[in-house]
Amino acid sequence: MFRPLIIILGVLLSFNAMAEKVAVLSVQQALLSSKAADLFRDKLTKEFSSEQKQLVDLQAQVKKIQDKIKKGAGTQSKEVQDQQRVQFQKAYGEYQRLGQSLQQKQRQREDAFLKEMRPKLDAVIRDLIASESYDLVVNKQATIFVKPELDITSRVVELLNKK
Repeated sequence: MFRPLIIILGVLLSFNAMAEKVAVLSVQQALLSSKAADLFRDKLTKEFSSEQKQLVDLQAQVKKIQDKIKKGAGTQSKEVQDQQRVQFQKAYGEYQRLGQSLQQKQRQREDAFLKEMRPKLDAVIRDLIASESYDLVVNKQATIFVKPELDITSRVVELLNKK
């Protein structure tokens, strides 16, 4: 029962003794903090601004119809209430469709950006590991605690911004 634990502990300790230069890196943070990501976000905002405005307008329309229904509850004829419900369902359906379409388009553009940036990021990381002679680079999200001086994320962002 304890034998596997002892073996694992022994391997970790011997590996720890071998790894002299260790660093942590948040790949996602590095990518999202880059100038390229800032430019991409600006471009995306401009690209989808008209659809975003249309979505906000539809949301306001849905809210207005919903308020009319609430105000008129009990005082309007059943026919008028039914018409308003149909109006609401139609506007809300359009709002949902447009929102989903916009999200899908944005996700596709983000995926394309990540696909384009990944080789650049990988090259920067490989070059940094080689030039600084790191023995081990660990994903920052997989750590519980790490000294700030071991985090190379900002260095990767700096190098990525130069490419």
